[in-house]
Amino acid sequence: MARRTKADADATRNSLLDAAEHVFYEKGVARASLNEIAQAAGATRGAIYWHFKDKTDLLNAMLERVTLPLEAACNAGDVLGCSGPLQRLGFVLHHLLGTIENDPHTRRVFEIALYRVEYVSEFSGVRKRHLAAHARFHALLARDLEAAARENGVALPMAVDAAAIGLYGLFDGLLQAWIWGGGHFPLAATGSQAVAVYLRGLGFAP
Repeated sequence: MARRTKADADATRNSLLDAAEHVFYEKGVARASLNEIAQAAGATRGAIYWHFKDKTDLLNAMLERVTLPLEAACNAGDVLGCSGPLQRLGFVLHHLLGTIENDPHTRRVFEIALYRVEYVSEFSGVRKRHLAAHARFHALLARDLEAAARENGVALPMAVDAAAIGLYGLFDGLLQAWIWGGGHFPLAATGSQAVAVYLRGLGFAP
C-alpha cells in the first residue's frame, strides 16, 4: 500500500509539472495562476501546496527536470572528448541547436526560461542560474577558440574573448530568429553552416 501511495504521489507531482510547463508556456509565468495549473493537471490547489511551497518552487522544479540547452551543450563537450577544439566547438554548437530544434519538451522549457519569466524578486534565482550557464558556455567557447588557434597556428584578428562573444551572438541570434519565426528554417543545419563561415572569417581553414 505504501509503495502504491508513493507512486500515486509521484504521478501527481509529475502531472503538476507537466501542467505548469504548458500553462507557463501559454500564459507566461507572471500571469499563470496556481489554480489554472491545478485544473490543467486535474488536481486541486491543495495538491500543489503539498508538493511545492509556491509558484517559484514549482517553476524551479519544472526547470530542473530538463537540463537547459546551454548546460547540456557544455556537458556534452566535456564528456565526448572530441579529437580537437575545433571539432568540439562544432559538435557542441550543433548539439545545442539540434536539441532545441528536435525536442519539443526542451524547447518549451527553454522558451519559458528565456522569454516567459520576469526575472525580478522571487524569480531572481532562475536568472542567476542562466547567468552561470552563460558564463560557463562563454568560457568553453573562448577556451576552444584559443586552443584551436594555437594548434593551427592562426593569429586571431580579434581578442579571443571578443571572438567567443561574437560566436555566441551568432547562434543566439539564430535561436531567436528560429523561435520567433515558428521554426521556419532548419536550425541545426543553418547554424552549422553559419558557424563554419564565422570560423573561416577568424582564419581557420575549412
